[in-house]
Amino acid sequence: MNRRVGGRIERSVERYLLARGLRLVARNFDCRFGEIDLVMEDRGTLVFVEVRGRSSRSLCTAVESVGRIKQARLILAARHLIATRPHLAERAMRFDVVAISRGHGDNAVEWIRDAFRP
Repeated sequence: MNRRVGGRIERSVERYLLARGLRLVARNFDCRFGEIDLVMEDRGTLVFVEVRGRSSRSLCTAVESVGRIKQARLILAARHLIATRPHLAERAMRFDVVAISRGHGDNAVEWIRDAFRP
């Protein structure tokens, strides 16, 4: 998937989460450990969101596509974000995966809350 399509999917997921009451804290937080697509706040919980674009022909689910290595990078990036913004350190935190599945003219959203834990 190219950056243009990826950016469009991330914006779509951001709008989806905002419409469900989450608040944007940061988008595309990038550090030497990796990138966090979206950092949101959900009723006091800091949510690190990995956005995935899936086609209807994908052989694995959105969660399966976020393997151990990707999870480890996201965890390190989240720790780095907390280190640079210590006022966020006291909040409960979770890692979500949101996938947009494309195919047959429709886009289906799959939101997996608390998809993995450090």
